[in-house]
Formats: sequence, C-alpha cells, structure tokens
Amino acid sequence: MTANSEKPFEPGATAIRRDIMHGKVWTAMPLRTLADTGDTLALAAWPGIESLAPTTWITSLRTGDEAVRKQGIADLAAGRWELGRWVWRDTTVLSCYTAGEYFSVHRFLDEQGRPLRWYVNFELPHRRTAIGIDTFDLFLDLVAAPDLSTHAWKDEDEYAQARRLGLIDDAHHRLVDQARDRALGLLRRRQGPFAPAGSTWTPPPLFPLPTLPDTALSAPPARP
Repeated sequence: MTANSEKPFEPGATAIRRDIMHGKVWTAMPLRTLADTGDTLALAAWPGIESLAPTTWITSLRTGDEAVRKQGIADLAAGRWELGRWVWRDTTVLSCYTAGEYFSVHRFLDEQGRPLRWYVNFELPHRRTAIGIDTFDLFLDLVAAPDLSTHAWKDEDEYAQARRLGLIDDAHHRLVDQARDRALGLLRRRQGPFAPAGSTWTPPPLFPLPTLPDTALSAPPARP
C-alpha cells in the first residue's frame, strides 16, 4: 500500500489532472502516466491533447490580453466561470507530482525533444481520484533554464490578486512560502525532481492521445 493509493496508475494509463474550486471543475486535462510509485506520479502531455479550461484563460492565451486573465481570477473568486475546449500545442511536458507537496515540477521539451525550461507550479497538494488527481493552482510559478543555471519567479501579480480576493488565505500563504524555500533548495542542490537523471524525464512512448472521460466534470470520491 502507498501513501496515496492502494493501486497506482499503470504506465500508459490516462490520468486526469483537474483544478477544483467551490466544488466545481476549473480545469481538466487528460495525461498519460509514465510512472507511479504512489508517492510520486510522473505524467506526460504533448501536442493535440484536448482539455477543458476557463474561457477567460483561453482568450488571454490567444490574444495576450492580461485584463481578461485578471478578470478570470475575479470570476474564480466569485464562483462563476465557463469552460471551453483547449488543445495543447507546440511542446511536450513531463510532470512530476509528489504526495503532500505544494508544488509540482514540469520539464518542457520542444518538438525535437530538446529541453526548453523547467517550470515549478505552486498548487494545493493533490488528491487521488478514480480518474486521476485533483488539486488547485495557486497562481505562483518558478521558471528555470534547462541547465538550472538561472531562475525567475512568474505571475507574482496574479498571486497577489488571488490573495486580495481571498482565494489564498494567510495559512495557505505561509505554506506557499515554505514550499518556495523547498523548491529553491531542491533546484539549487539538483535534488528530487531536479536530479540529473531519472525515468521521470524520459520522453513518453508513442501512446495514443488521452481523452477526457464523461466523468471529468463530476466530483468522484478520493481513491483509498
């Protein structure tokens, strides 16, 4: 038995990563499992995968309109948003989720499989479900060069807006601060997900594109 589940996802299995707020789905994306120890889950995404995302987020990506993106955060705080279809483009993303952690680590590759950047996404510790994992994005991100020689914080303004709107309370803010220190420490020491080698960062086999199941918008119970 693992800390998260009695039955890890098998390599190649579809796992749905969802953001949940106010008991509703905010995003849902199907991914393929690379490896699953129960405590660490490695997933992959690549161009052509169709997901669900807030229409404000989709519009801001297509237009670059930051005002629309900020409005999406306000809509989230108010508990009102609409979902649209979004197809992932251009990059392959290899992701590592660690049980109990307030961040996940992602490695972006170009179309030829060459590393583009590291990306640390701060989020609530994920919860296992029958179809994947549920979490919630906490807006703050850390981006690092492919060789980890440099790094920079991203979306600190969105994080501040989420704080003002009450999406991130003081208790979670303290936990995020602690997670920032842990992520930076692992990055600087080249440890954990940032270690030089590991199957987590192996490009995925030629799996078929994963798809969203009919249950993607439901709220299934956590796996044992």
